[in-house]
Amino acid sequence: MGIGGSIFLLALGAILAFAVNAEISGLDINVVGYVLMLAGLVGLIITVWFWNSRRRPTTVVERPVVREEPVYRDGHVVEEYRQTTRNQPPPPGYGA
Repeated sequence: MGIGGSIFLLALGAILAFAVNAEISGLDINVVGYVLMLAGLVGLIITVWFWNSRRRPTTVVERPVVREEPVYRDGHVVEEYRQTTRNQPPPPGYGA
């Protein structure tokens, strides 16, 4: 609904509840105004809650730990490198 629609329902409901003195058979205008104000208030609360929840980070990107080690053959270092990749959880306080 959005903030604009919620404020519109609140205003329309307040007008019907407090400013209109018309009578329609089988329909109470004041009750319709209160219902519209309640719907506008609920819509406003839900909209603000969704906006607030969208701003919080939901996931933390894990970065792999890459370690390069020399390869030994017969006690000598060969010019090759073995690469080991391991995913670790982020350190405490990361992304906070």
